[in-house]
Amino acid sequence: MAFCSYTFKVNCSFQRPSIPTNVKDLKGSISSVLKPPSRDLVHFPIVVDFPKAVKETSFKLLDAFVAFLFEFVDQPLLPSQSNFAPVEEIGEAVQVSTVQGKIPDDFPEGVYIRNGSNPLFGGLKSTKSIFGKSSHVWIEGEGMLHAIYFTREKRRGTWNIFYNNKHVQTDTFKMEIHRKRPGFLPAIEGDSPAILLAYILNGLRFGMTNKYLSNTNIFEHSKKYYSIAENHLPQEIDIHSLETLGNWNVSGAWNRPFTSHPKKAPGTGVLVIMGIYPRKPYFELGVISADGKKMVHKVDLKFNRCSLSHDIGVTERYNVIMDFPLTIDMIRLFRGESLIKYDKDGYARIGVMPRYGDANSIKWFDVQPCCVFHLINCFEDNDEVVVRGCRALESVLPRPSSKVNKFERSFEGSKATSSIENNNAKEEPFFHHVCEWTLNMRTGEVKEKNVTTKFSLEFPMINEKFIGLRNKFGYLQVVDLEASSISEGLAKYGGLAKLHFKEDEELIKAEYHMFPEGTFCSGATFVQKIQSADEDDGWVVTFTHNENTNVSQVYVVDAKSFAKQPVATITLPSRVPYGFHGAFMPSDQGH
Repeated sequence: MAFCSYTFKVNCSFQRPSIPTNVKDLKGSISSVLKPPSRDLVHFPIVVDFPKAVKETSFKLLDAFVAFLFEFVDQPLLPSQSNFAPVEEIGEAVQVSTVQGKIPDDFPEGVYIRNGSNPLFGGLKSTKSIFGKSSHVWIEGEGMLHAIYFTREKRRGTWNIFYNNKHVQTDTFKMEIHRKRPGFLPAIEGDSPAILLAYILNGLRFGMTNKYLSNTNIFEHSKKYYSIAENHLPQEIDIHSLETLGNWNVSGAWNRPFTSHPKKAPGTGVLVIMGIYPRKPYFELGVISADGKKMVHKVDLKFNRCSLSHDIGVTERYNVIMDFPLTIDMIRLFRGESLIKYDKDGYARIGVMPRYGDANSIKWFDVQPCCVFHLINCFEDNDEVVVRGCRALESVLPRPSSKVNKFERSFEGSKATSSIENNNAKEEPFFHHVCEWTLNMRTGEVKEKNVTTKFSLEFPMINEKFIGLRNKFGYLQVVDLEASSISEGLAKYGGLAKLHFKEDEELIKAEYHMFPEGTFCSGATFVQKIQSADEDDGWVVTFTHNENTNVSQVYVVDAKSFAKQPVATITLPSRVPYGFHGAFMPSDQGH
């Protein structure tokens, strides 16, 4: 079984105009931004430009109505979940003096930075009302960046290392800070009537159904740096101070959710993005110029459902699109069903489209129904396109009403079998294998096979120079199934894996770097060595936390001597909660 954690952004908020940062201005904006969650489902009356006093009174009445009907309560954490608890900002960057081992001389100067969930007001909240209960899930905490700065004194050859953290100040973050209390009703998990009413009341009060989180990833494009969660636009970040500089809408050309995993196309440097939306158009794809100044291509791919697609792939000529049966559907709420649902009998397909193509130019390949959140890489091989990703037969989203039963069942072994089998081993429904799909663009043939079996693997990374090109190595985080089960499905990663990809191998070679007992990682990324010769010339760096000592560290692991002890272990001055994706930004990318 795999615990891919609730790290994958599934928020289905609808894009709204930027909101004011203070409540007074917010009240005056309601009439201009009010839209129903679905025009086909709910028809709110058109709101005319009422006098200011009427708007303010309406806002106060709605707020009072929410306060009367809904009680916000804290979600308690189990002892095994202690490092999922939020931390405070430390303020200024702090120098780190405790380093065991040695930072290599050919390690690049730069910033290792990781994004993650760090809820305001002490932790995640639930609400109780006559309509039932709804709860925020861990992926809904406000984004916080944790950064390690590596600079080297040229004369002495010594390293200076600093640590800092800071919330990403989205529009809704600033609004809730101003309110000094939670405002948004949870609108993803819980009883359908409570979720439906949360959608309506959040929309009426704030002009949007969910918070803008910006907690999933951080990426660079044209020497600018962005924090992202796919329910909103990216926020530009000052990489040195971690200050939030504002939303990036590509000069007004992109006004919808933005994937957490944009990809730079090999050769050209253009940025390929996509955005999902729970109302038509369900899936749009965009291509941003290499200088980041304009949208050079934007197209509706004509999906007939809102697939919860978290990642996108690129090759030298193509974009690779996933359409799998984990979907978001507002209509289900009216039937008393879940907003997010995985249909194991639904269709699954992978699309390959020319870089600047349209819906009609996509060549679709039907594959076995499964759940894939992350791709490792895609590349062309003569007439074929090879796609590698982390694949499970079922989805851990949405969380079941009885979490423990579902998670425990997976450990006991599943009776379900897969049509993809290796060495006659049965495939458990929540266990994430690395899968390889080979798609023949000439004949339409599909070959799919699992190439790993030993561990459940997620959060993949490669040497970024090989994105869209044939690569020999991939690196992933190893799920600790037992620890994740004890944490009731909040995933914990007890090691790292290095995969050796070779042609015509049924099962690929894998090396493992396992952590001490009670130590888990997040945000691992590959750092390329200065003047590297080989693809694996470099290191995997990751934040770790030892739950026995309550100490957070950064491991630096030599990718060529992967199973050996870290070449350096950096002890941090404060606790770093588990998070999502990390990246390394070399100083030569800076200004």
